[in-house]
Amino acid sequence: MYDKEAVRKLFDKKGISYEWIDHEAAYTIEDMVRMGFDKDMDVAKNLFLRDAKGENHFLVVIRADKKVDLKAFGKTFGLGRISFASEERLEKHLGLKKGAVTPLGILNDTEKKVKVYFDQDFVGTSRIGVHPNDNTASVYLSVQDLFGLIKEHGNALEVVEIPY
Repeated sequence: MYDKEAVRKLFDKKGISYEWIDHEAAYTIEDMVRMGFDKDMDVAKNLFLRDAKGENHFLVVIRADKKVDLKAFGKTFGLGRISFASEERLEKHLGLKKGAVTPLGILNDTEKKVKVYFDQDFVGTSRIGVHPNDNTASVYLSVQDLFGLIKEHGNALEVVEIPY
């Protein structure tokens, strides 16, 4: 299981350049804004979703200042009706607690079943800020390094235009 120290060790082992910031627990984007982490608009908002049958799960990663139109998202990508997954599903599939959702949770998806959708807004940015599987820290790393970790782990990853 990748907790925040395991994430740090993985970055060091792979030679991934990062900036690590320990802070009070941040459960929401509003908490991150209050602490001043939104200045560069490179902080990710992460939504863990499921399809209507609960058979498929998706992690949608967008900029902190955006909202997703879930109905349009499901229709655009042929997923049908989607909704937020429960805390139990979040723990089961990504090993995360509510308020600590992050693309790095994919490292805990042993079955590699969670599909990741990244908003194309991140493609033009040099770095992205995410939690390292714990909401008491934030880590900034290159978007390409994050994409590489997800792909190397074996989860499906698509960079798309997310409907807002």
